[in-house]
Amino acid sequence: MTDGLVRVERAENITTVTLESLTMTPRFFQALGEAFGAVAADREVRAVIVAASGKAFSYGLDLREAMAEQGELIAGPTLAGPRTELLGLIRKWQASVSAVADCPVPVIAAIHGWCIGGGLDLAAACDLRLCTSDARFSLRETRLAMVADLGSLQRLPAIVGQGYLRELAFTGRDVGAPTALARGLVNAVYADRAALEAGARALAAEIAANPPLAVRGVKEVLAFGEGKAAREGLAYVAAWNAAFLASEDLGEAMGAFAEKRAPRFRGR
Repeated sequence: MTDGLVRVERAENITTVTLESLTMTPRFFQALGEAFGAVAADREVRAVIVAASGKAFSYGLDLREAMAEQGELIAGPTLAGPRTELLGLIRKWQASVSAVADCPVPVIAAIHGWCIGGGLDLAAACDLRLCTSDARFSLRETRLAMVADLGSLQRLPAIVGQGYLRELAFTGRDVGAPTALARGLVNAVYADRAALEAGARALAAEIAANPPLAVRGVKEVLAFGEGKAAREGLAYVAAWNAAFLASEDLGEAMGAFAEKRAPRFRGR
């Protein structure tokens, strides 16, 4: 699946979603949403890698293209009609990024080079983030007289904490890979793109080797618990396991342990 913006390829049970555009045009958001809609519907997928084919992960929103296509809405009349239409457009773009966060299997961002603005929104929507030593991150919207509106302000507090997020958002400064690692923005740093790709594949394979229904369940339970008290999360996971604990994979795990062999999970 390719349209010059997003390419989707599955090798066995790992899908790679490749960004083929350095910037995020209005058409990019549609392509991203469609790509992750297809991934979510594929029951064979156990893990997803989001990578980029260009010289950087993403420079974020393509302001020139956005103004060319939607300039009248963005900077036009302040009447209720156009403002309501712009609100709908922003929500549409938000939904495309949220499709990444809502993917039922773990999503790994493999980031090289710059990851700016909307690119950071996309990375924040992934479950795990890996990067090269030359990666640079920036929540730059503030410097461009905008408020980030595609998820960084909502998702990054759980990743880097409120204090550091506010520092990033208020200053719009650029952050290198060592700082990103120290602050928990990324899980690991690799020397170059080849090492990053190998690391992302190895992590995806490690995840994919686990019982797929259990992995999906973990992601569902984690998502439910966001912003809720521990008591609510405990009640939910108790109900989840009461409903879904019994499976062929559970029997396989027990049998493999008893027989001292590697398990073969089939997602049943």
